[in-house]
Amino acid sequence: MYLPRKICFKEFHLSDHIKKPMCLTPKYISMGKHVFVGHYSRVEGIDRYNNKLFNPYIRFEDGVSIIQGLYLTCANRIVIGKNTAIAANVSITDINHPYDDINLPIEKHDIAVSEVTIGNDCKIYNNVVILPGVHIGNHVTIGANSVVNTDVPDYSVVVGAPARIIKQYDINIKEWVKV
Repeated sequence: MYLPRKICFKEFHLSDHIKKPMCLTPKYISMGKHVFVGHYSRVEGIDRYNNKLFNPYIRFEDGVSIIQGLYLTCANRIVIGKNTAIAANVSITDINHPYDDINLPIEKHDIAVSEVTIGNDCKIYNNVVILPGVHIGNHVTIGANSVVNTDVPDYSVVVGAPARIIKQYDINIKEWVKV
């Protein structure tokens, strides 16, 4: 079952398909052409937290494919580049819950936000977590169960928690180099 097209997205094309999301805030979502978001995904713009206002912007470029169970929360800006494929149960957020005052519960603190960008032609495998402030380059592969907390340059393969680069494509010698 596809989501009715009547819901007001910032941008939506007839070639886009969104299946049974658990939570969706379309007014903050802009979609390119041929975007697919699978079952049980949560794509949510947070416009208010502890009485502080935010202006979230979520962009799926042309050809983005999300298998199922994406958990994306955004209070600032998250952009996913063209033809990027995201496997099951991936979490992407630009929100951090600082714990500055030990006299307050964590949820009572104001949130800190920092934009996330994911380049074109990336592959993100199952159960990956991408944290606030991370910029992922083009043609990047992120291995299953990785936690990405730092920037990743173009043509890299990263794995682990925290994620680290295990190989990169060297454009000069035209081959993959282990790091």
